[in-house]
Amino acid sequence: MNLKLLLSLALIPLTGALLLYSCTPSQASSTNPAYYPVAKLVDGDTIDVLIDGQKARIRLIGLDTPEVVDPRKRVQCFGREASKRITQLVSGKKVRLERDPTQADRDKYGRLLRYVFLPDGTDVAQQMIRERYGHEYTYHLPYKYQKQFKEAERHARDHALGLWAPDACLSR
Repeated sequence: MNLKLLLSLALIPLTGALLLYSCTPSQASSTNPAYYPVAKLVDGDTIDVLIDGQKARIRLIGLDTPEVVDPRKRVQCFGREASKRITQLVSGKKVRLERDPTQADRDKYGRLLRYVFLPDGTDVAQQMIRERYGHEYTYHLPYKYQKQFKEAERHARDHALGLWAPDACLSR
């Protein structure tokens, strides 16, 4: 086998890895950000997007919502409402993904950890927290938008919104 062909074959996996990394933003420049179509809503803090035609599961950084799909748990109070709200926010839309260098690239389930933004600039996780469909969640390390997310949670609590409403989980 000639050396050129051998080197070309050896570079294929490397090229694929670089392409995958380049498609897991914050890859786009701030003047020309990339937007990805939302393919599926998994639950209140996890969505699937299409990156170059491939489904990528995204776990929103800084947000935790009540469980609705974990087979080990019952559907938690306000879980269906959180799933419905994120559906309203992102279904049928394209979103911008932002990686946070202070966080791991993926969680223990293999999901990409990203901030998710709508074309109008709305930070989806912050909006979910502000409306109290979920709460601020710090896994191990502080993250880029932690202060804003904590302020959003304080707002929801102060205004008795969503999960903070006195009657939020009475019938559940």
